Amino acid sequence: MTTTITHARTAIVLGGSGSVGGALLHALFHDEGFGTVITLSRRSLPEAVALARATGRRLVEKLVPDMAPASLAAATLEVARAVGGELEGFSVLGVGADTAKLTLEGHRAVDVALNEAFARALRDSGQVRHLAFMSAAGADLTAKTSGSGAAGMARYNRVKGEAEEAVRASGPAIVSVFRPAMIIGSRHTPWLLEKALPLFAFVTPGKYRSIRVEQIAGAMIAAAKNRPTTSATYHYPEMMALIAGGRQ
Repeated sequence: MTTTITHARTAIVLGGSGSVGGALLHALFHDEGFGTVITLSRRSLPEAVALARATGRRLVEKLVPDMAPASLAAATLEVARAVGGELEGFSVLGVGADTAKLTLEGHRAVDVALNEAFARALRDSGQVRHLAFMSAAGADLTAKTSGSGAAGMARYNRVKGEAEEAVRASGPAIVSVFRPAMIIGSRHTPWLLEKALPLFAFVTPGKYRSIRVEQIAGAMIAAAKNRPTTSATYHYPEMMALIAGGRQ
């Protein structure tokens, strides 16, 4: 028998095991606007379990040991259809720092195929109107596919652009795309670079300024709570505006 989740607002999260994912889960569990958090992951997330217990919120862990598009889509559809009330989608899934070691198709298999499957299942559930999706500054569907797949390089930007396109085409009616540049607080960002980047903020174009994992999470949650009526793309300045608006 399926248990129906009846809290007024529920968050369903893909990518909760990463640095931004951890910050997002922490923020969701401390936000009174969300009563339940659903995670989709290969294995249980002990920190999320502890947070749910400490904050008195409900956590539903949907395990997908075989994290392939078909199994992820089926799991997402199953858990989304068990929800009663509002359901907000969040994806912060991405390969991380190892993209330079992957082939183009290996990178696409995660960033494009899995995110597309998740977005499509949210749409097909009929329960989700909005998805907050994390991409990267520089995402470009027209970038070259040759060369290194390292973050910031043309091939990396191409895959991120393809992921955005797939999610918009297959996902819920409204998709908010978040494009952070260098992420402070990520375990993939060298600590020396974290210290140096803020010193150059005054000469860095706004959209390419470094941003903390907590700020990305805060902006994504603010967008979801604002109930956007159209899809949009958010760089650093727009993310900061969302956070400021959420504090008012």
